[in-house]
Amino acid sequence: MVHTTSSMDRSPISPCETLAERYQALLEVAQAISVHRDLDELFREIAQRLPRVVRVNFVGLSLYDPIKNMMRLHTVQANVPADLVGGHEESLDETPAGLVWQTQQSVLVPDVSAETRWPKVLRCMQEDESRSFCFVPLTTGARRLGAMGFVSLEKEAYSETDLEFLQQVANPVAVAVENALAFQEIAQLKDKLAKEKLYLEEELRLEHGFEDIIGDSDALKQVLKQVEVVAPTDSTVLIQGETGTGKELIARAIHRLSSRSERTFVKLNCAAIPTGLLESELFGHERGAFTGAITQKAGRFELADKGTIFLDEVGEIPQELQSKLLRVLQEQEFERLGSTKTIRVNVRLIAATNRDLKAMVEAKQFRSDLYYRLNVFPVTMPPLRDRREDIPTLVRYFTQHYALRMKKNIQTVPAKTLAILSSYAWPGNVRELENLVERSVILTQGTDLQVPISELQVASDSAVSSMTALEEAERDHILRALQETKWVVGGAAGAAARLGVKRTTLQSKMQKFGITRPE
Repeated sequence: MVHTTSSMDRSPISPCETLAERYQALLEVAQAISVHRDLDELFREIAQRLPRVVRVNFVGLSLYDPIKNMMRLHTVQANVPADLVGGHEESLDETPAGLVWQTQQSVLVPDVSAETRWPKVLRCMQEDESRSFCFVPLTTGARRLGAMGFVSLEKEAYSETDLEFLQQVANPVAVAVENALAFQEIAQLKDKLAKEKLYLEEELRLEHGFEDIIGDSDALKQVLKQVEVVAPTDSTVLIQGETGTGKELIARAIHRLSSRSERTFVKLNCAAIPTGLLESELFGHERGAFTGAITQKAGRFELADKGTIFLDEVGEIPQELQSKLLRVLQEQEFERLGSTKTIRVNVRLIAATNRDLKAMVEAKQFRSDLYYRLNVFPVTMPPLRDRREDIPTLVRYFTQHYALRMKKNIQTVPAKTLAILSSYAWPGNVRELENLVERSVILTQGTDLQVPISELQVASDSAVSSMTALEEAERDHILRALQETKWVVGGAAGAAARLGVKRTTLQSKMQKFGITRPE
């Protein structure tokens, strides 16, 4: 309870005297409150009309919060000049409303000064000069909602007979509250579905590139095995890899194979959003939260409720936001910018980065606790240079895709072209390859794909131009080994074995030094 005015200002309105008058007034109350669908309006109506039915100075409605397992005091009001008081959370064991909700039995306290249970509540009542009170269950046939409390400034204001009548008062109130809650839930669901629809419509307008994961290399197969293992769980996944390796495709595959596949997949590129707006994009904002916030906006986490959120380039999140992201991961709750209302969500997070988060942690550029929370199940996407056997398949796929889109009849990719493309280092990975093939399709006039090979040569030459003398010597050594093994990289007779390094290490060196197999 809240101390609002002096006792001289709080004389109760005289209620109906006869039983017939009481029930007539109760009928009027039931009719009046049945039309309200907004909880605040319903509470105001109840607070204004109840003193006509029963002798009361304060009336309180406490509803059970199943998420927090607590009672939430939504209103304290009666015939006093005070505004509604709402949102106070109370433990089940610390309030008479909690006891009534648990036992479904009414509580009658004729003398507050003689009561020892619920010390916190009793202290507030005594500050308000309350002398007696009773609580009755707020229940419908479908659910236990909470409890309704009646408080008087007089001792022994309520009898057992009054208690029976007050339960009659609580019955229509419970029905009205349940209807208002149901209406509220429906309104929230409709709003969320509308937001999801808008988001999905926007997604359909975007270009995603190819939707399927193309390739049959051992490196890719290993990644797909990891996807199959982790997808059915709700564990956080951290996808690591260079730019253009297809991290978003892997994230979408995890979502499609999960139990959340029928819900929304929401993505956000953290590097593409200005730092000042990133928090709003993630968590939403209220109207007036900052300059330009002319309307309320739901954040990506709110849109992704019951689904999956994909945070690309998670390493770009500024440190001041990392703690808030950590809270969402740990507690599944947050507040919009400009709001104190806590929003709870059920979201599966998939993050991706091309940065070395571990090194960023050591450099104190990234929170260690957030890193460990993200790194529950790491998946590393191999660069294209480590899955060269997939390049011909990818080239053919992209060729068919863009030829169909551009209505061109391209039937073949020359073997010589495939060989050159397979030997190129592809620093931009699959994305670079796709862009080159799209440009090649545009340039092609006949039935054979015409690839501007000279662009690759320029890229290779530029990689060589800035080498030191030591690097040039290393490059010459690798070239000799490749020439001696007839450009066989792997295997027992390959250049990697001759040089005493791993195949992937040699391929990385070849990319660094711009070494490509000659035509």
